[in-house]
Amino acid sequence: MKRTGGELIVEALKANGVKRISCVPGESYLAVLDALHDSDIDVLVCRQEGGAAMMADTWGRLTGEPGICMVTRGPGSTNASAGLHVAMQDSVPMILFIGQVQRDAREREAFQEVEYRRAFTEFAKWVGEIDDAARIPEFVTRAFAVATSGRPGPVVLTLPEDMLRDSVEVPAARPYQPVEGHPGPSQVKAFHDMLLAAERPMVILGGTRWTEEAVADFQEFASAHNLPVGCSFRRQMLFDHLHPSYAGDVGIGINPALGKEVKEADLIVLIGGRFSEMPSSGYTLMDIPYPQQKLVHVYPDPDELGRVYRPELAIAAAPEHFVAALKGLTPPSTPAWAKRTEDMHAAYLAWSTPPASGPGAVQMGPIMDWLEANVAEDTIFTNGAGNYATWVHRFHRFRRFNTQSAPASGSMGYGLPAAVAAKQLFPQREVICFAGDGCFMMHGQEFATAVRYGLPLITVLVNNGIYGTIRMHQEREYPGRVSATGLTNPDFAAFARAYGGHGETVERTEDFAGAFERARQSGKPSIIEIRLDPEAITPTRTLSQIRDRA
Repeated sequence: MKRTGGELIVEALKANGVKRISCVPGESYLAVLDALHDSDIDVLVCRQEGGAAMMADTWGRLTGEPGICMVTRGPGSTNASAGLHVAMQDSVPMILFIGQVQRDAREREAFQEVEYRRAFTEFAKWVGEIDDAARIPEFVTRAFAVATSGRPGPVVLTLPEDMLRDSVEVPAARPYQPVEGHPGPSQVKAFHDMLLAAERPMVILGGTRWTEEAVADFQEFASAHNLPVGCSFRRQMLFDHLHPSYAGDVGIGINPALGKEVKEADLIVLIGGRFSEMPSSGYTLMDIPYPQQKLVHVYPDPDELGRVYRPELAIAAAPEHFVAALKGLTPPSTPAWAKRTEDMHAAYLAWSTPPASGPGAVQMGPIMDWLEANVAEDTIFTNGAGNYATWVHRFHRFRRFNTQSAPASGSMGYGLPAAVAAKQLFPQREVICFAGDGCFMMHGQEFATAVRYGLPLITVLVNNGIYGTIRMHQEREYPGRVSATGLTNPDFAAFARAYGGHGETVERTEDFAGAFERARQSGKPSIIEIRLDPEAITPTRTLSQIRDRA
């Protein structure tokens, strides 16, 4: 039976297990939209392509399967590149389908034409164009395999408009088969020998390709070996923060005591992460290319092993397969590092206890304490980029896997689209988006998407009237010379109500609990605007202190 290119795209998606896509519609892929009309794939219609791509990134981040996004050519695709960049830097599987100009107009700079194989090479693992409808099953299945294999990441497939209308007869698409690497017995033994010979070991978990079972199994391994464990930047959900082995997050704004321990470790076991600029505190925690510490690096892509740091033991395996291979290893009866592990966890607990006071009428410390006492362990937290995110990363104690969606790439505007996607994926769980005023406005229009689909997420919007992170750096480098960092904002509670959601404004600390409970009870997407004094730029230092010490 003949099917159109549009029908074959949808058929291939279904064959590969796709249940949902995000999109902004465009005339360049009308044939796909028509085929979706008769499909049971959920279509989340978004308000801007960057937000749609970030939603697909979140689906990939929380499921391990490629998130799917569809956008139109030209401006649609370049808008989507913001989310594409997040997926690339964060190693998240995602497939972006882009409607393309018709084939007989290619290379003429036709209306909204872009040559994506040149333009998006740095944004994706593979950029392909399907110019023959008969090859759709081949290209789509390959896209799934590339997006999920080795170091996961985004794939771009462009779809010429006329190709999607062609009718061809081809065999039905089949699901992709993931290609996995497993550690060899000799590598597992070598790892365990190095661990038992160490006196100051440190494990750092990061990256993607984890599963709930792998996280639980590694916590058992850490318990048996009494190992200190840290989580890489914005990967805090990979280890229970109240587990006695947890030492804290390894990244920007690291606890100085933890940073010292990483530098003084005699063995670092890096599992799943690349230890790039942010996790490594600007490449200061390990020397390049030869670390002072012995390094065991476990990563699913052999091309990344030794790319920056030369390990003494390199193991090309996904975290879940490496952790599975650790079962049955015998721990030492009295580890040399046991007291150190205990001290590091105590240091983490002190570091993650928020301050009770600060400048202004709203204190973020007590607000974080209230949230810790009043939200479930499976609550999903999302955020974008900005100083406000410190309150989540430092003071929220993550307990469970798949409770965090935040961009290691530092992309502003990510939190709200991520919350929309997370709530759509896990409707029974509470989803809290943290955002700053500058961050929120970059994709604030996706609040309309939450309203349209009845997704009662809660946004805690920290409004200090400035681009806070940039102002902080500005005051440090050019004290008193404020330039281009002030903001004029709407009434965010009124903004929420105007879209059909629930809005609250918090101007005193004691007002937060009631505002949050009312937001919960509303059953609507909600915004709780916290009007924070700009002096409260960090948990420990004010803007004035930063300026005066510059």
